Amino acid sequence: MFTSFEELPLTMNATDVAVALRISKAAAYQLLRSSGFPTIHIGTRPLVGKDRFIQWMEKQAEKQSDIESTTI
Repeated sequence: MFTSFEELPLTMNATDVAVALRISKAAAYQLLRSSGFPTIHIGTRPLVGKDRFIQWMEKQAEKQSDIESTTI
């Protein structure tokens, strides 16, 4: 299990994404196939770069914050 962003590998596969987000591997593959996720492909392997993953996480947190502030 990763306890900080610094521990994430430079490129993350579905298993890494699943562990980082505490979701199933199947859900990680689904996320890697989604249009808003910054996936790259090396051959047929879907991967995400650590920096792009962190940016995506921050963007998701901002969206959540915006939703919560409009419902209060």
